[in-house]
Amino acid sequence: MNTRAPLPPPPISLKERLRRGELFAADCPSREVLKHITSRWGTLVLVALLDGTLRFSDLRRKIGGVSEKMLAQTLQGLEGDGLVLRRSHEVVPPHVDYTLTPLGLEAAQRMETLTDWIEINLPLILSNRSK
Repeated sequence: MNTRAPLPPPPISLKERLRRGELFAADCPSREVLKHITSRWGTLVLVALLDGTLRFSDLRRKIGGVSEKMLAQTLQGLEGDGLVLRRSHEVVPPHVDYTLTPLGLEAAQRMETLTDWIEINLPLILSNRSK
């Protein structure tokens, strides 16, 4: 009689999971993370924090055009996903800064590749728009 426990099934590759449609399923929790990372402000926050820790006001100045409200909401979403670490310093006036977690660093580096591609190809993209 065989007393060994059955082997667990082999891990499913990302390609296979995507083919199966988990990311494409309306109720897949990865959609919320995707929204946080790939929103205009989410992407810019991640790439901005690649330069290191920034205070809220410095981050807002670095990312032109973002309102305080949108930046706060974006940071909350990224913090909730474990991509950004918020540190509050007990000083007067209040001092809060933000930095990437190791997971956030990985996501930011991937987003930087995309934003670099956009910048490099922007002339071609803009010429296509004018056609």
